[in-house]
Amino acid sequence: MRVEVESYAGRKADERPRRFRLDKHEYIVTEVLDQWYAPEHVFFKIRADDGNLYILRHETAVPDGGWDLVSFRERGQR
Repeated sequence: MRVEVESYAGRKADERPRRFRLDKHEYIVTEVLDQWYAPEHVFFKIRADDGNLYILRHETAVPDGGWDLVSFRERGQR
């Protein structure tokens, strides 16, 4: 599912997500729990201000690559 992401840009562009929009609601990233790389993507496991966990995928193989929500877990679920 496509999401709009505002990311922190340090030395490199789009280093990590800061906030994202999903279904017209904006979430603030409170914690980046994990980050890993694939040949054409970077994945971020994050906790948002609603307490839920999300995995976002950023396409890095093309300039201005998009972001997708690939996983969601409600607070309290195992």
